[in-house]
Amino acid sequence: MGSGWSEEQAAQSQPPPPATGSAASHGGAKVAEVKQLGHGLEAILKDADSAVDRSSMDKLHDQLHAGIFLNKRTKKYWMDKKSNSNCFMLFPRALSITWSEESKYWKWKAMEESSNPIEAIELVNVCWLEIHGKIKASELSPGAWYEAAFVVMIKDPAYGWDVPVNIRLKRPDGSKQERKEDMEEKPRGRWVEIPIGDFTVQDHDNGGEIEFSMYEYEGGQWKKGMFLKGVVIRTKGSV
Repeated sequence: MGSGWSEEQAAQSQPPPPATGSAASHGGAKVAEVKQLGHGLEAILKDADSAVDRSSMDKLHDQLHAGIFLNKRTKKYWMDKKSNSNCFMLFPRALSITWSEESKYWKWKAMEESSNPIEAIELVNVCWLEIHGKIKASELSPGAWYEAAFVVMIKDPAYGWDVPVNIRLKRPDGSKQERKEDMEEKPRGRWVEIPIGDFTVQDHDNGGEIEFSMYEYEGGQWKKGMFLKGVVIRTKGSV
């Protein structure tokens, strides 16, 4: 991931409305259009920050491919062009970050995403690093193979990263992927992805959640110099 990282590079997309006009009069055409809708689209778009233009299928697809901000710009949704699967970016306001409202530990930073203002967050100085997030399985496309990653930047002066951080992903069935990540080796001054794990969801997972975490507090070292843009959740191969 280079310095110009954005979800647009992740082949952003999003789904459409019921067929109208001549399309509705032809069963085959209608079915073809409906199949292009993202899983659970209507429920997702209830949280859209602005009205979605449904005047034509093309206009709707353009918006869904470009991405739609949700919940006061704390999330972004798009539909993958290749698979029509739902993808998301969860910005820091949508995550649980210990001490994030204490300015001596973390500092909120305004930045742009696709020419729209969002909030990232800068780690000022902490010895207890703890970031958690989750997404409902019902918001993701059944059967699609997903990958999740933290989007971060390490910027000098940075310190305290010689102890690897813990990365964890928990699936709806309770199974986990856990590993350690060496942040000291990350390039400075540009956005990079920290892989969290791979997973798939099925229809029977709809009542569950996918949880993800980054944490390190046993070493007792003070840490500085990490910027967090959020967590990207997308279908594999959609970059």
